[in-house]
Amino acid sequence: MIRIKNVEKSNLISASISGKITKEDIEKIHPLIHNIVKNGNKVNFFFELVNFKGYDLKGLWEDLKVDTAHISDYGKMAFVGEKEWQQWAAKATDFFTSSEVKFFDLNEKEEAKRWILNQ
Repeated sequence: MIRIKNVEKSNLISASISGKITKEDIEKIHPLIHNIVKNGNKVNFFFELVNFKGYDLKGLWEDLKVDTAHISDYGKMAFVGEKEWQQWAAKATDFFTSSEVKFFDLNEKEEAKRWILNQ
């Protein structure tokens, strides 16, 4: 489940992610991406992963479609998580995008916020 958080930066999507990501979760984020891009900005992401279990099949497929359509629209991505496999997933994201991607442990959450907010 993705819970979108309010942020003050117009090009930042911040969310808390837990459980499995579904197609409906991705459909919540997609319009936010479009709004940022239509204003001529790159999209930055701040994702806090707590009890994150991955994707269901439809969620993974929807995320791949959105990412493929917007791959050049992404800027920085901060993943804050608790598991080693989440760090590997962040590294894989870095490999497949031209974005600057960093993984932070949960105890580094404030550092992650500073990093994503500095342009």
